[in-house]
Amino acid sequence: MSSTEFVLSEATRARFAREVAKYPAEQAQSAVMACLSIVQQEQGFVSRDAEDAIAVYLGMPAIAVYEVTTFYNMYNQRKLGLFKLNVCTNLPCQLRDGQKALDHLCSKLGVEEGGTTADGLFTVQKSECLGACADSPVMLVNDRQMVSFMSNQRMDELVDALRAHHATTNAAGKN
Repeated sequence: MSSTEFVLSEATRARFAREVAKYPAEQAQSAVMACLSIVQQEQGFVSRDAEDAIAVYLGMPAIAVYEVTTFYNMYNQRKLGLFKLNVCTNLPCQLRDGQKALDHLCSKLGVEEGGTTADGLFTVQKSECLGACADSPVMLVNDRQMVSFMSNQRMDELVDALRAHHATTNAAGKN
């Protein structure tokens, strides 16, 4: 087993321990999703080195951690924009303009699908089913807020509002 460059801080280890304590001792690996979420909260994404460190901590194969990270799109495997915009493009949403919504958003922001704007504010990605097919086009903002019936105008308004919020927050922080 090789050593990793990612080192778990004592605070991170304490958070991991609280999650692992929720399961029987022989099932520590059940806390893998919580541990991945903790690393992402702290670092903004989950690197391969972090996955390796989690595997060592939980006593499981690194590939098993990697499988979880790559299966769920809520785990970022690289640094993303401040605002992560996921647009559902599964078949039911495709039939209700999900792909057109994704294309419009990419065009508005000047990025390809999966890309991040030059200013680091927005990353646009397609998403697996968000469970709101009848509300399509649907988007998930930063893995937390679902927005439905996203016409081009509503997407433009959302992007403009997020950009304005960031500018206001940034300006307030500099005073």
